[in-house]
Amino acid sequence: MIRYLLFLLIILVSCKEKTETNYLAKADQLYNKGTNLLLKNNLEAYSKFQQALNYYYKAKDSSNISKSLICQAIAQKYTGDIFGAETTLVDALNFMKEGDESLYSVYNTLGDIKYDQKEYSSATEWYNKALAEKNESIEKKYTILNNKAASEYRQGQYSSALKALQSIDLLKIKDVNLQNRIKENIVYTRWLQDKNYPAHSEFKKLLTQKLQQNDNWGANSSYSHLAEIYQQTNPAISLFYAKQMLNTAEKIKSPEDRLEAIERISFVDKPSNAISNFIQYKTLSDSIQNYKNANRNRFAYIKYDSEKKETENQRLKVDQAQKENQLIRQQAALAVAIIAIVIIVILYRRRQARLKQENELKLKNDQLRISKRVHDVVANGIYQVMTKIENQEHFDKENALDELEFVYEKSRDISYEKHDPENDKKNHRDRISTLIASFKNEVIDTYIVGNENEIWNGISQPPFEDIYQVIRELLVNMKKHSRASRVIFKFKRINNIIKIQYTDDGIGIPGAMIYKNGLTNTETRIAAIRGEIIFDNKSEKGLKVSISFPVS
Repeated sequence: MIRYLLFLLIILVSCKEKTETNYLAKADQLYNKGTNLLLKNNLEAYSKFQQALNYYYKAKDSSNISKSLICQAIAQKYTGDIFGAETTLVDALNFMKEGDESLYSVYNTLGDIKYDQKEYSSATEWYNKALAEKNESIEKKYTILNNKAASEYRQGQYSSALKALQSIDLLKIKDVNLQNRIKENIVYTRWLQDKNYPAHSEFKKLLTQKLQQNDNWGANSSYSHLAEIYQQTNPAISLFYAKQMLNTAEKIKSPEDRLEAIERISFVDKPSNAISNFIQYKTLSDSIQNYKNANRNRFAYIKYDSEKKETENQRLKVDQAQKENQLIRQQAALAVAIIAIVIIVILYRRRQARLKQENELKLKNDQLRISKRVHDVVANGIYQVMTKIENQEHFDKENALDELEFVYEKSRDISYEKHDPENDKKNHRDRISTLIASFKNEVIDTYIVGNENEIWNGISQPPFEDIYQVIRELLVNMKKHSRASRVIFKFKRINNIIKIQYTDDGIGIPGAMIYKNGLTNTETRIAAIRGEIIFDNKSEKGLKVSISFPVS
């Protein structure tokens, strides 16, 4: 049954992955059709991108969602729906992440939109954002820089605009038309900055190059500039270039350029032609506005109609899916119920096995704990008595018997897990001092630094006993193995951390020996009180052990 459920789940996941793959395949096909139509038939292109978006939304492909929205905004912008393009780009930003490779394109297009709306300050801000994004194409970067300079000289920021334009390396630009646009903006900015600047000759030279390249859009820009610079000094020449601009605008079918050309003609034409020029200008202006409004409505209808159809399709698909999946859901529910029973049985058996393992582990821990206490209380206790007998001349038989009887009583207490209340009554400082002093003899000098009552404030009995046993273990190990003549214990407390440093001048401890004797217990004890112990055996002579642990 488990295999059946897994097989069912695999089928469901595979169906989901296959569906998402189909969505992406359809979306990519529609997206490619849209890109082929872009700037040729923007309404149709917009429609293809909208259809692609419906599938990208289903596949939750945020990257392609943002790209499709950017393409829609471009179609809207070039068809005159400036406000709609701006809204679409803002929507695209919601699907983009920091560092997205398309961010610069969005920012640049928003800059162009603000420029067309004559919001030049806002345009400059968007161009700066575009320039801050990573862009592999040097020509795209220079295009944005050129656009930024145009928005700056429109604000009277001529020096800043020239600085931006002159920072462009024209030799790195392969597109001759882009080179000419940048050169023309440099000349135009200089003329705006100084009306005595001889710009006409450079404009004429650039115009000749553009006509040779069949760059009629670029030629119209030169006609406009030449009409502007001759407007005050030579109206006849200005009129000539304005009419040239009008003829070229009609040729390339640019209503905006036609409108600008008529405006320039009206500035320098005969007064008798003023009314006809005004009528022509007004008629064209209204026509352009009506065209933009119509396109804005068409774009809105395409979006609305697409979303409405998608909603209806989704409803039909949901109804169909509910009918088709009813049997699968029933079978899945039955399988889940059976699996739940199987899981409960498995969990019960695992729990029984875990309890058995825990009992065995508890038994081992009890054995280890008792073994450690035997080592600490009996072995080290007896060794300490032996040390006293060896080091103290007047340590008589009665005292030795008393000490041994004390160790005997302690060993009996281990089997009954009895707590020794007498240790709780003893002063921590005195117990430590007495312990260390008991290992002093004619050969070994023991020294204590900083063992004051303040050191042990706040230390409860259990962690102190661990530290006491660690110190005794170090002393026993020193007496047995180190051949030391001097032993120093330094105690220090920093805030809530107690630090103990042990130093002797013996032969040190080989690394392997640490794990062959009672020192193994020291690491276990220090770890139990969340402390740290470091054995430093790298010095030329002796051993240094650093111990630190928290008070609480």
